[in-house]
Amino acid sequence: MSAMQSRASGAAEQLGHVVMIAGAAALGGFLFGYDTSVINGGVDAIQKHFNVGSALTGLTVSSALLGSAVGAGVAGGLADRIGRIRVMQLAAILFIISAIGSALPFAIWDLAIWRVVGGVAIGIASVIAPAYIAEVAPAAYRGRLGSLQQLAIVLGIAISQLVNYALAQAAGGSASGMLGPLQAWQWMLGAAVVPAVIYLVVASTIPESPRYLVAAGKLDKAREVLARVEPGDPAEKVAEIKAALGGERKPRLSDLRGRLGLLPIVWVGMAIAALQQFVGINVIFYYSSSLWHSVGIDESNSLLLSLFTSVVNIVGTFVAIALVDKIGRKPLLVIGSLGMAASLAVTGWAFSFAEVVGEDAALPFQWGVVALISASAFVLFFAASWGVVMWVLLGEMFPVRIRAAALALGTATNWIANWLVTVSFPSMRDWNLPVTYFIYAAFALISVVFVVKYLKETKGRSLEEMGG
Repeated sequence: MSAMQSRASGAAEQLGHVVMIAGAAALGGFLFGYDTSVINGGVDAIQKHFNVGSALTGLTVSSALLGSAVGAGVAGGLADRIGRIRVMQLAAILFIISAIGSALPFAIWDLAIWRVVGGVAIGIASVIAPAYIAEVAPAAYRGRLGSLQQLAIVLGIAISQLVNYALAQAAGGSASGMLGPLQAWQWMLGAAVVPAVIYLVVASTIPESPRYLVAAGKLDKAREVLARVEPGDPAEKVAEIKAALGGERKPRLSDLRGRLGLLPIVWVGMAIAALQQFVGINVIFYYSSSLWHSVGIDESNSLLLSLFTSVVNIVGTFVAIALVDKIGRKPLLVIGSLGMAASLAVTGWAFSFAEVVGEDAALPFQWGVVALISASAFVLFFAASWGVVMWVLLGEMFPVRIRAAALALGTATNWIANWLVTVSFPSMRDWNLPVTYFIYAAFALISVVFVVKYLKETKGRSLEEMGG
């Protein structure tokens, strides 16, 4: 009995250690969420401060997304060359530089450049956290631990909304108000320095991924880390990883090539990444304040609605964490897609009752309530499924020999799709807001078909079992 208790105690200690280091890696996700969402509260103030049109403002807002695609594209190669931990440290330093530069811009182009730098950091963090977590997490808990990345993202979004609201209120209820020598929106962007410094410190204290250590030939160190994070014989696990890597050869981008240009598994990953964005989720976060303001809700209340949306997102994420390792990835995605399609269709229907005069629009109270409930249901279904599961899948679905490179390509696809939705939404909204939501609903239905037909379940499988 004592031996069983000892093994149970050792397993619990291992799991606790893995949870801590996975949580530390997921801090990059917090910055990812914070930095992508924080500008939401300052869009109108930035436009007013620099006296520029909506097109240039929209380009500035979306510039971080292009940087994110670049960061995601290079992160895999960097992670394979210099290791996961050094890449995390690089992302943290870029976050710090971007926050300081964004808070003190000389002109709109200057702000756009700093946003691109922050975007590169976001792209790197969005690749390295799920890759690292998947590589240190035991198969039985990998879904839940991988979900920490998305939980950190939605917490970052929520905190950014809370910080935006508090700073705007302290500045007289507007992001344009002065707080000391700077306007409130400048403090909003500069506040990212605090979590970025914490991320840099914490990333410097966690161990390197054992799978990277094996690829780099550091077998003793790999066995040492594996003994702390996974049950079983570390030497056997090292041998299993070496076999999955195909010997001592380091991964290369050319390993992604297949008969259709890329391996089928890579195309599936890219499609999953794109579909996650084509349902329009980030429109809620990038333009939520402006959107609600456009239907007659004042700036102060629209910021509160953005915060409410973030709370719904957090609740949905906890639902996903509870279910992802129980019912599996595919069922969760299908349920989420069906829920999103229905709620998006209702939201579009509600907005069809908006009265539009020039650039101003107002919804009758009852339809405003319907729109709020259906939009919140959309966020809930997304957070409880695609928000979490896409990151879990990208971290675990690829064969170990191509994981970092394929994850980088999938994440870059996600950011490009994100940019396309973000930059196109203002024009689509002005053209026909209800139809815009119906288009997003159609993509949600397309995602159901794709998941059922092409996606393989990864629940409970070790990373070394993933095939091409």
